Amino acid sequence: MEIDRTDVVAEVATAFADYEGALADGDADGICGYFWDSERTVRFGLADHQYGLDEQRKWRAVQPPLPPGRRLVDPIITTFGPDLAVVTTRFGYDGSAATGRQTQTWVRLPVGWRIVTAHVSISAAPTA
Repeated sequence: MEIDRTDVVAEVATAFADYEGALADGDADGICGYFWDSERTVRFGLADHQYGLDEQRKWRAVQPPLPPGRRLVDPIITTFGPDLAVVTTRFGYDGSAATGRQTQTWVRLPVGWRIVTAHVSISAAPTA
């Protein structure tokens, strides 16, 4: 198995950047478009969870946009062969000591790269 093929890392980096753009823009449809359209898709959020993309669509439709100034810290993309990737990053916002953590599993499907599971958490204490 080839780990971190340059071409696959680049593809996932583009998909991840586009996802982050939709997140920053508060584009609920755009965000959901990056998730696998399945009842098996799982997302664990800060104080929420969704099982299946339909639940996530309903949840996203009523969420306010993210605060401005989201910044990513040390994003890491690790790929396993041509069709599987894990993206991890920390994130923060200007004026907040809280550090968020985000993990996504991306799979290349016939429709393109999609997130099949995601987990977001936050800590009030800064981390090293």
